[in-house]
Order: sequence, then C-alpha cells, then structure tokens
Amino acid sequence: MTQRTANAAAPTGGLPRQRRTYGIGELAKMFEVTPRTIRFYEQEGLLAPERRGQTRIYHEKDRVRLKLTLRGKRLGFSLAEIREVVMMYDAMPDGNARQLQRLLEILADKRANLERQLEDIRLMHKELDDVESRAREVLSGLGAEPPRH
Repeated sequence: MTQRTANAAAPTGGLPRQRRTYGIGELAKMFEVTPRTIRFYEQEGLLAPERRGQTRIYHEKDRVRLKLTLRGKRLGFSLAEIREVVMMYDAMPDGNARQLQRLLEILADKRANLERQLEDIRLMHKELDDVESRAREVLSGLGAEPPRH
C-alpha cells in the first residue's frame, strides 16, 4: 500500500504536519469492496473526496465515514439511517449524548424488526410443517409412498 501524505499547516504555525490520504483502490482493498461501491457511496453523499482532475483523494475523515457506512450496512441500516449517523459523527467525532441516544433508538428499532422477522419465520415454519404433514397423510391414504426429506 502506498503511503500518501499532504502537507497541512500546523495548528501553532510551526512545521507542517503530515496527513494520510488514500486512493480509491487503497480504500477498496482495505475494506474489501469494489471501487464502484465507494463511488456509489460518494454519489449518495456519504463520502466527499477531494478531487484533483479525475483523481479522487480520500482523507482520514472519508476512511472513517466509509467504515461507518459499511458497518451500518452490515447491521441492516438504511442509507438514510447511515447518513444520519455519519452526519452526527461529523458534527461530534467523539460522540455526544444526542448522537448516542439516536444510535440507541436506531438499534432498538433494528432489534424489534429482527424479533418480528423471527416470529414470522417461526410461524411460516409451523405452517409448512402442517401442510407437509397433511400432504403426507393424503399420500399415505392413497397408497403412495411420500418422498423422504
């Protein structure tokens, strides 16, 4: 991986400090996604790389935003929910009460939705068992051998 740095003025006016930057290929490899995925998140407003001609230059903030976005997708967050969390992160990178409370609300909603889905799956499984049982009984009554599963 190539190490790119950009000079930035030091906060106290001393020597410039080095800031890490990334190319789209580096981020794609780092997070095991395609460059197309990264461009999609950029199009959705979740990433905002610097541009130099046709080249995208990603900074540490973009890397963190991509990390949050991918984590949100794994947890089943919608793009709107991810955008909300990312915007809160941008406003307060170390977190604050409002940001954390909203995150807990989103997680509670996700958990409740998963519980509903689990119950739906249990009910569907029971219905399938009932239909299978009736079908086997009818086949048996007809003198046919039901298939094994």
